[in-house]
Amino acid sequence: MPRLSEVIAALDTLWPPERAEGWDAVGTVCGEPDQEITRVLFAVDPVREIVDEAVKLGANLLVTHHPLYLRGTTTVAADTFKGRVVHTLIKNDIALHVAHTNADRADPGVSDALAGALDLRVVRPLVPDPTDPEGRRGLGRVCELDHPLTVRELAARAAGRLPATAQGIRVAGDPEAVVRTVAVSGGSGDSLFDDVRAAGVDAFLTADLRHHPVSEARAHSPLALLDAAHWATEWPWCELAAAQLDEISDRKGWGLRVHVSKTVTDPWTAHAASTETPNAMGAPN
Repeated sequence: MPRLSEVIAALDTLWPPERAEGWDAVGTVCGEPDQEITRVLFAVDPVREIVDEAVKLGANLLVTHHPLYLRGTTTVAADTFKGRVVHTLIKNDIALHVAHTNADRADPGVSDALAGALDLRVVRPLVPDPTDPEGRRGLGRVCELDHPLTVRELAARAAGRLPATAQGIRVAGDPEAVVRTVAVSGGSGDSLFDDVRAAGVDAFLTADLRHHPVSEARAHSPLALLDAAHWATEWPWCELAAAQLDEISDRKGWGLRVHVSKTVTDPWTAHAASTETPNAMGAPN
């Protein structure tokens, strides 16, 4: 059985921590370097439900996309939400490792997994990593469809291929406009509008789109915007990452059992549709 330090070294070859954004908090949160690892669980969020799942599964290592502590803290007291997570992990000999923006920038990375889930052909990064001479790493991906779809059809494909959430897929733009090229970015993507416009694509699929950036983006161009749930756009990476670790385990003869959590940790739990079709004739009195 490999030790934690060996598994982490392998994960760091996939997602080098030095490629994370300066504000990010990636790497190992807790875990004994000499601990033997037999079972690994991948998930998006290091929340209590996922930690409890890791305990029930008998995992020795939990790998999440989102950090547990993105900002500094002065306590891991068990009467705090995050402190309880730490206590549960340590009591059950479960290590926690985070790959966040270093996984976003990777080749393949979070947006490659998102594109794959939607059957899109990746052409290039949306925001190339200047340190990659091959031009394959970076944030987001510019993609092509196998055949043209309307915005409505692309939204339906996304709704059908991504994990189901209360939000579903929101659309800004003409639902009948034809889409041949799409930019995708797993997670929050409205900071990338300038890059998306420069890419000249027909549509942009991401998450966490806000009112004012969307309004301004629509005023600049006919670009169609598809807004999915943050968790749903990043969950496909868990399957990709698990497959990558499986391959390493097979090559090294580790015999790891690698799992992907299907627990929905999107914070939104319900959706009530408007009773009338949206129009531009004015809000109700």
